[in-house]
Amino acid sequence: MSNLQIGLAVAGGLVLAAVVAHGAWTSRKNAPRQALPDSSPADLQAEGQEPALTDFNFDAKPFNLPPAPRRPVMDSLIDVIATVALDSTVTAVSGEAALAAMPATRRAGSKPFAVEGYNLGTLVWESPAAGQRYGGFQAGVQLANRTGALNEIEYSEFVVKTQAFADAISATPEFPEMLDEVARARELDQFASAHDAQLGFCIRARNASWSPGYVQQNAARLGFVAGAIPGRMVLPSSMDGLPPLLVLSFDSQAALAEDPAQSAIRELALHLDVAQVDRAERPFERMREAAGALASAMEGVVTDDNGQPLASQTMDVIGTELQGLYDTLEQRDLAAGSPLARRLFS
Repeated sequence: MSNLQIGLAVAGGLVLAAVVAHGAWTSRKNAPRQALPDSSPADLQAEGQEPALTDFNFDAKPFNLPPAPRRPVMDSLIDVIATVALDSTVTAVSGEAALAAMPATRRAGSKPFAVEGYNLGTLVWESPAAGQRYGGFQAGVQLANRTGALNEIEYSEFVVKTQAFADAISATPEFPEMLDEVARARELDQFASAHDAQLGFCIRARNASWSPGYVQQNAARLGFVAGAIPGRMVLPSSMDGLPPLLVLSFDSQAALAEDPAQSAIRELALHLDVAQVDRAERPFERMREAAGALASAMEGVVTDDNGQPLASQTMDVIGTELQGLYDTLEQRDLAAGSPLARRLFS
């Protein structure tokens, strides 16, 4: 074999090796980022990694929050309420009898329907419970929710359900005028529709995509926990039993893939349902912090739904407008995060 042939063979081998190496490098570069073993902030700094996510300890921040109510109760502000007076021959109704007389469903059309009894022992209105005795009842149906205002058909269903309950416990109901209540429902629905804010940010990958495990690990460092739906994580409220502060979601198919590590995620959605969260929790500020921390740690960018980057000044404007919305809701006795607001905006 001549020197020329040997040289060409060596050169060809080098070119082939370079092509293989480039392909491997490109494949590795484009592969979804994977979760790493959990490390402390000191470990991350020692490894030259950015520990920004661990700097946000949301649980340590103090919040001046009202105590959570024991249970939701009907309120004439957002409910039609019919009194259900016991007949003169009946002095009290047991909780067991009241529960047996309750309708099979707790809705009138698309609106929640409820019955409360006046507990003769505690002297408070409550949902009927076994082992208690009640001296009177009231039935209610919600005037509006996110499906719209109470209409005449739903009101009629409310009357039928309440009358059946009253007949079963030997009582007589008294209903408000239907047309007045339907008009009140429409006015409340108009107000709610004009003040129902749901904010969303997108966090988009700049370069490499993310695996579900990588997303979950980074979000968990901010306090997010897995939700009931695949591809969904939530930042819990500081009080048990209340709606989450924020919801982080990504492609559910990626989370359900046979090999999630190979699933490529390029976009996350961060959502805040304003009326469901008490303003004392600082939900919008925490939303900004979470979005910025995730984008910084995962090499992403925070955008709106159309993919346009959100500048700090734009977020400042949103925050200012949000404070005005909070004030308006409070003036209407529908403060964000209150039981009434959570029921109305649901």
